[in-house]
Amino acid sequence: MKKLNVTIQLEMTVPDNWELVDTSEGTPVIKLPDGKFMDIAIEPLFATDPEDLWASTEDEDVLDDILDMVDSEAVTYEFVTH
Repeated sequence: MKKLNVTIQLEMTVPDNWELVDTSEGTPVIKLPDGKFMDIAIEPLFATDPEDLWASTEDEDVLDDILDMVDSEAVTYEFVTH
């Protein structure tokens, strides 16, 4: 097996009332105005408490709204060699 590094960089235009906050482990997440938190990994993940269980959304409209905010996307792939 070999390692693959995948770097995803998104530039987004988001509402002014979104905030960046850190979990107790120091992981940055996005605080949304509806009391939820969002972490963007491979797909947006949501939670009502940043220390709780994170899950994707079943609501396609919510996912479409988030993806519509993406202005540009860059993905790079690199195999790790030693």
